Amino acid sequence: MEKLKEENMEEAIEDLQKRKAKAKLGGGKEKIERQHSLRHSTARERIDMLVDPDTFLELGMLAHSDQIGMEEQSAGDGVITGLAKVNGRPVVLQAADKTVFAGTEGMVYFRKTQAAHEFAVKRGFPLLSLMEGGGLRMPDGMGSDGISQMLFPNELLLHRREVPMITAILGDSFGGPTWTAVSSDFVTQVKGTSMAVAGPRMLEVATGEKVSNEELGGWEVHADYTGQVERFTASEESSIKEMKQFLDYMPLHSGEEPPYKETMDDPYRKIDEMVNIVPIRKKRAYDMKKVIKLIVDGGDYFELKSLYGTALITVLARINGRVVGIIANQPMKFAGAAGAKECEKATDFICLCDSYNIPLIFLHDIPGFRVSSEAEKLKMPTKIMMWNQALAQSTVPKISIVIRKSVGAAYGNMCGPTMGADFVVAWPTAEINFTGPEVGINVVYGREIQKAENAEQKRLELLESWGFDSSPYKAAGKHLIDDIIDPRDTRKFLSQTLEYACAKNGSKSERRLANWPTGF
Repeated sequence: MEKLKEENMEEAIEDLQKRKAKAKLGGGKEKIERQHSLRHSTARERIDMLVDPDTFLELGMLAHSDQIGMEEQSAGDGVITGLAKVNGRPVVLQAADKTVFAGTEGMVYFRKTQAAHEFAVKRGFPLLSLMEGGGLRMPDGMGSDGISQMLFPNELLLHRREVPMITAILGDSFGGPTWTAVSSDFVTQVKGTSMAVAGPRMLEVATGEKVSNEELGGWEVHADYTGQVERFTASEESSIKEMKQFLDYMPLHSGEEPPYKETMDDPYRKIDEMVNIVPIRKKRAYDMKKVIKLIVDGGDYFELKSLYGTALITVLARINGRVVGIIANQPMKFAGAAGAKECEKATDFICLCDSYNIPLIFLHDIPGFRVSSEAEKLKMPTKIMMWNQALAQSTVPKISIVIRKSVGAAYGNMCGPTMGADFVVAWPTAEINFTGPEVGINVVYGREIQKAENAEQKRLELLESWGFDSSPYKAAGKHLIDDIIDPRDTRKFLSQTLEYACAKNGSKSERRLANWPTGF
């Protein structure tokens, strides 16, 4: 009797192993070969690139479509989900399987991704998504009963930035993968792929418009127009590497601070090179990224949306081992003046940092906003105030430094006095005023200059006077800013003030921006 039981158990285990082996083949060897022929990796190969060796715990491997007759053709129902470690830290992951019904979503697919999301939030693990696919599967979604069960997932709509959501678009993605991406904190896209609401075929049927995948949702569309993707790469491996890099700056969940990383870079290091990088002449351009590189630990930083709203720089970095978010103006682009895209970019970044307990550093060199009739059509007043509202509601430590100039209302958007900063300081050569000198004297003293015997001499005299009024020493003298610092001591100042600003509660915020929409 005992022997019979043993043989039955062995048969059961053998049957289980066969089932799992078949499930691991997804849509089968032919579909895998086709994926490889298109120079794409399979979902399982992508998971291997992402996670630490031998840490992946798959959940739902034996799931399949609940459509009658589809059970044998739908391994995993088109998505692989489970738990793993990335650089030793626990994560939840989901990877769309293009070999199964082209990665489209059925009811069981939804059930698996919902369970993955719920576990991530419940246990406080980041959710990493390796995405491609054609959206909702037609047979599953057809009819009033089908579509009534398969609308937008509540877990995306009510996520509230409880845990970081990190997504890679690794193949053409329409519908569900796109919803996941635009709801995420970070998105990286492989060039040559497309991300859009619906594919070109459906678009042509619905509207008659003929367009290629690239024109519809290629990387240049998102780089130049939408800002829905933070980074773009030439390969799947590079995109997955970027997911890891971003995760390195993130806490596991919103209730903790980002990981501290010991540095050999002296926090009080004097930056003698800074004197030669930033020109005193306000109209001369320079690269603000060189300033950032000198300030942060080891010169390492991770830039987000580098091709969108290019007059503003947003980066994650570390100062004295602590993760910080830096918002800086870029004089190389539009002289650093912010437009509608820059406003959206700043708002998005403030929401990210405040929701995940990342202190904010503002480096000013801004001549104002790019105002024009075209800017008004882009709702520039709303964009400016949206940025300010996010800033006002943010509660992480904030440190603000006027590097060269900060003019007009933009002085407020860059976290000037009264805007909630813990510290506001300036370099000694900084210029702070309602408007720039050339514009200012023309508006205020235009008639006086015209009537003067020597108009040019009068203009120069007024410019000199305006320059004195713009000096940061006037604001410092009335204690409207906290100090004027030696540019060479910028890293030391930031290291010291971060320590004091984070002494009570670390860098934890009140998370007032956690429910702010992930797009505008």
